[in-house]
Amino acid sequence: MIADLPFTLAALRQAYASGESPTQVIEEAFRRLDATGDPGIFIHTAREAALTAAKELGSYDGRPLWGIPFVAKDNIDVAGMPTTAACPDFAYDATEDAFVVAELLAAGAICLGKANLDQFATGLVGVRSPYPVPLNAVDPSIVPGGSSSGSAVVVAHGIATFSLGTDTAGSGRVPAALNSIVGLKPTLGAFSASGVVPACRTLDTISIFALNVSDAWDVFGIAAKYDPKDAYSRKFPAMGELRAIAPMRVAVPNAKTLETFGDDVQASHFHNDVKKLSELGCEITEIDFTPFYNVAKMLYEGAWVAERVAAVGSRLIDKPETLHPTTRAILEPGLKLSAADAFNGMYRLKDLARECEFAMAGIDAICVPTIPHFVSVEDITADPIGPNSRLGTYTNFVNLLDMCGIAVPTGARKDGRPGSLTILARKGEDALVASLAASMEDGIVGATGWERVKPSLAADTVGADEIGMVVCGAHMSGLPLNPELTGRGARLLRKTRTAAKYSFYALAGGPPKRPGMVAMTDGGAAIEVEVWALPKSEVGGFLAGIPSPLCLGSVELEDGTFEKGFLCESAGLIGATDITALGSWRAFITKMAG
Repeated sequence: MIADLPFTLAALRQAYASGESPTQVIEEAFRRLDATGDPGIFIHTAREAALTAAKELGSYDGRPLWGIPFVAKDNIDVAGMPTTAACPDFAYDATEDAFVVAELLAAGAICLGKANLDQFATGLVGVRSPYPVPLNAVDPSIVPGGSSSGSAVVVAHGIATFSLGTDTAGSGRVPAALNSIVGLKPTLGAFSASGVVPACRTLDTISIFALNVSDAWDVFGIAAKYDPKDAYSRKFPAMGELRAIAPMRVAVPNAKTLETFGDDVQASHFHNDVKKLSELGCEITEIDFTPFYNVAKMLYEGAWVAERVAAVGSRLIDKPETLHPTTRAILEPGLKLSAADAFNGMYRLKDLARECEFAMAGIDAICVPTIPHFVSVEDITADPIGPNSRLGTYTNFVNLLDMCGIAVPTGARKDGRPGSLTILARKGEDALVASLAASMEDGIVGATGWERVKPSLAADTVGADEIGMVVCGAHMSGLPLNPELTGRGARLLRKTRTAAKYSFYALAGGPPKRPGMVAMTDGGAAIEVEVWALPKSEVGGFLAGIPSPLCLGSVELEDGTFEKGFLCESAGLIGATDITALGSWRAFITKMAG
């Protein structure tokens, strides 16, 4: 029956193939909304418009989101609906769809309405709204999370398959953790911001809430398109499908810097998640997380508070009474900041970002608890600022460092509250974090009672439109030239070693220092390498950047297979240092640094 149907993409597509109609689904979506008895989820419901859109779809036409219900945060324009940003005095009727909304509608999706939020997307708790506050779907005594409060709650109740939030400081991840759903925060610029009310224009991105990782990733693939009208939009190669993960190096906060503010259950659950990562084949490295915490503190200091003031405009001076009291209290200090303060803040961020870069050397991904602890409605009523700040412990630094990330449910904690892990990586590594998240997701879906179904991940092999590429030096993950691969849409297949028949050198010249691997007819050693799948369309551009004396050849791996890779001409060994005994470029870098 439609009343019992999980509103996942897979379940809805199957239902439509069996003869169910989009009208039935939309009617059921609003029945579920009415059943929650929560007037705070939506600021604007579009019941009649959604039903009309469902009827106008006609027969199934194969579009990827045909008949799929979704919701937009009310700082994202949907034509024919008001946009308020949770400030009634700011409200206007949108005449055009935001770029991302237009892509979703074109794919056949149906918008149910506009969701509640912390006013002007300023907050992580979800209670800073002049409208009725949404109730946390899992536990009403806990804050719903913000600023994308309604967007998370509506998905956690199974009313919509997915929703759009925004993320500047964690607004697309914190509510996901608090409501036991998935929150995908893409690389900045992967989603157009056209038609979005800004909070911090340089840091904002639309985000996706979904019932599972697979659905979030499908929506990402549809919406992540270049928008020439958005100056912050960036061109990225197609990210492809979720894949079985290759063993990778994952960093986590060390025991001294893991912060849960006394929540021992949260710390224990995180340690169990880290253990699962290790069981998946990940190499876990504990790092000092202090540089990341220092970056996080920058978000509500100096330049970025002033940027929030710029987004609100003259309202803070001319109509301060129209702002939520807490929003106003957060923004007013920005009026006292000078241009010099803003530049000094940017200089400070650059210094801290370099420290974080050093901390991530040789690391593929970072994993952290999505939130350090839970915040109750009672907590935030007593102190509107402090608990909100603590919720951003593991989210505030992400956009400032131009990272991508995804919050994923990892099953219930020992006390029954939802567990959540966030996986982070460098810009453009969205497929990596989503694939790892898909391997980790666990537990009941939101407040629905539905069992979570893990996706079927594509085999970790070279595709028909790809070529395998062996790298042994600075192109490996986490090293300086790796963006030359990831920026072309390459994906890491596996970390392995060569057959024991190569000599290995640090070539003269640089920076950057470069390795040279030479096939031997007698002797040699096994060298640590990575195998990447590079789109065939990008091979020419990649090869053009490889200088002499390196040349393309076939590299034999320890399992006896061959892949294309870079070998060194013997003439290029003049002045080179033989590092064969180290067997690894990373080992050489470590030795040089020490």
